[in-house]
Amino acid sequence: MAAPLPTLAVYSHNRQPIMSDSTKFPSRTAGRALVAALRTHGVERVFCVPGESYLEVLDALYDEKSIELIVAKHEGAAANMAEADGKLTGRPGICMVTRGPGATHASIGVHIAQQDSTPMILFVGQIARGHKGRDAFQEVDYQQMFGGMAKLVMEIDDPERMPELMAKAFNAAMAARPGPVIVSLPEDMLTEQTTAPDCAPIAVQAPAVSETATAAIAETLRAAQRPLVIVGGSNWSDEACADLRSFVKAWNLPVACSFRRQDVLDNTNPHYVGHLSLGMSPALRQMVSEADVILVIGTRLGDIATDAYTLLNVPKPKQRLIHCHRDARELGRVYQPEIAVQADASTLLQALNGAEAPKAPAWSDWTAQGRAAFAAYTAPRPVNPAIHGVDLTQAMLHLAETLPANAIVTNGAGNYSVWLHRFYRYRAPRTELATTCGSMGYGLPAAIAAALRHKDRPVVCVAGDGCFMMYAQELATAVEYGAPLIVLVANNGMYGTIRMHQERDYPGRVSGTRLQGPDYAALARACGAHGERVTSTQDFPAAFARAQAAGGVALIELVTDPLQITPDKRMA
Repeated sequence: MAAPLPTLAVYSHNRQPIMSDSTKFPSRTAGRALVAALRTHGVERVFCVPGESYLEVLDALYDEKSIELIVAKHEGAAANMAEADGKLTGRPGICMVTRGPGATHASIGVHIAQQDSTPMILFVGQIARGHKGRDAFQEVDYQQMFGGMAKLVMEIDDPERMPELMAKAFNAAMAARPGPVIVSLPEDMLTEQTTAPDCAPIAVQAPAVSETATAAIAETLRAAQRPLVIVGGSNWSDEACADLRSFVKAWNLPVACSFRRQDVLDNTNPHYVGHLSLGMSPALRQMVSEADVILVIGTRLGDIATDAYTLLNVPKPKQRLIHCHRDARELGRVYQPEIAVQADASTLLQALNGAEAPKAPAWSDWTAQGRAAFAAYTAPRPVNPAIHGVDLTQAMLHLAETLPANAIVTNGAGNYSVWLHRFYRYRAPRTELATTCGSMGYGLPAAIAAALRHKDRPVVCVAGDGCFMMYAQELATAVEYGAPLIVLVANNGMYGTIRMHQERDYPGRVSGTRLQGPDYAALARACGAHGERVTSTQDFPAAFARAQAAGGVALIELVTDPLQITPDKRMA
């Protein structure tokens, strides 16, 4: 079950940290004050690769039994795990890495959190304060490195300010459009003593949507002939998703989900008309283009959702645009809306559910046509006899038929994901873990985070061979920490997306896109997981059942046809 919208930590009005019931506090090291702040802000799990630069924090975590420490094999994977955890909980995912190489490796997770609007805090060990500016061993200026990527980059150089600045970090990660925060920790500062008291988090109430704005949105929708709702963005609670279902049912509105946010609305809902993705259906593309009113809730209108900014004119769309986003800076950033509302999705939808819906909407046939087009585009189909190896269409349809609604499915980047997003059915909130920034390697670390967070729910990672090989070593992490999951590796022996573009632009000139992988099943078994190889479509259901029955960690290599580059396209 998705977590409710999280509590935020804030400062008091005089900018002093909020104190406990006593201004006196026992002396402790700054590293222990940091771990106490993690506990105070509700952190349950930290992902890391250890480093000598923050040994004091690791020692404090040894005594803090309420926080589980997960040690990954690579800092990039640890950062991906933390980002995925932030997606699942709606609270900042926590990652700790060492200075220099640790931080540079972890930067991919920071970029994902920034593009995906995910709350995350990356703690980076730093050189001693007295060594700064000398190009010391592993010295990096983190403000320069992360300044254009993170919401906030700060270095805590005074142990007395540790609780205060920890509260600031959690605040920044959650405020407005969520995102990553970088906290640099000089190693000598961490061992110094402090008596500063903890800063408690405080709930911040979301601003209400005015009656005037609600009335204007309702009036604009009532005047529409071809309306379309586009939903997405981060931190959708169960309540917000329920409010969305109630609203679109009452108004009989068609709904499209933005890129890799398909789990905001149950894909079997009669109002769901598709996914604004890299594999967008022609019918949905036409629907966006022909809509006369578009209500955007919670999401930015990026290049993927708008087909490289072609479906809506920049800066003034021909469609009447209503845009609701929790961060005012995203309103009018690319497109000028007719109505702009700064609010989170839940607040807006609660207000709209109070508006009177039309009894006989003029767009009822429009909604039905959109749903029918989606059903036709994603309908089951017979096995394609031209395909050698495993037909991914059939594999994804099997997942849709056999996995329960609460199953969590993860993926990274690659053409294989087009099959997943087209033929799988997401039916519950926070069951899709995928990066909107197109980062390869995300699927397995994200699946580990999901399996640790929800051990009672099925977790399946779908990955291409290139995507999987980015962090294949994390199979050992999953086994070590008892993270039950199944990995499906679609092996076509190449970087499929790049090969597709290469064939389009440089036909017949294959350069740099072949991929020689290991025996994936044997690799899984070497890590202590169940592993097997499937070479034909008809053998997949039984193999998947065996993986489910094995429990723990399992991997199935799916040998696929390299010529079948998308569900509808083959290379000559």
